[in-house]
Amino acid sequence: MIKTTQILLKELDSYRTPATKIKRMVNAGEFYVVKRGLYETDKSCPPAYLSGVIYGPSYLSFEYALSAYGIIPERVEVFTSATLRKNRSKYYSNYFGLYTYRDIPDSVFPYGITIKNQGDYSWLIATSEKALCDLLYVKQRIDSISDLEGLLFESLRIEEEDFNALDKKSLLFLANRYKSRNLKYLREYIGEEKR
Repeated sequence: MIKTTQILLKELDSYRTPATKIKRMVNAGEFYVVKRGLYETDKSCPPAYLSGVIYGPSYLSFEYALSAYGIIPERVEVFTSATLRKNRSKYYSNYFGLYTYRDIPDSVFPYGITIKNQGDYSWLIATSEKALCDLLYVKQRIDSISDLEGLLFESLRIEEEDFNALDKKSLLFLANRYKSRNLKYLREYIGEEKR
């Protein structure tokens, strides 16, 4: 269960120095620091759950989501999340893992997100189509459909059959909402595939 410093101070107000008691409890492994002022009481808390608690609004996306869906072959240890209106990347490291946050446009933020559950915990994660679009949005600018193919099938090592299994209607819907040259080439590539 997530607890703030304020909640803990109130719960521990019978102690002479509640802040010192919190430090001792953290050192004893009774609480785990998630970020400054925020603690998790359950050591077995799914790390994915914390991604939205640490920094929000946000949802898991980019490499983490693509790996979770088996679209890219690498196992991703960093919990990569999309956020908006922050104008900078953020990084947090704690007992549960490493968390990164990158901006995406407001116009696409609410689309292509699902809820995952594990026990009593829930968190938001992008669909595979949204995670791919988010990743293309933040990747270095490409200059042709050939560059896009190289990025998708060589750099990211997405299998063509996995790419072909993605929902093209959803990809086009999402890609149209980004103001990005990379997503423009994705739209063109999907258009050429249909011919």
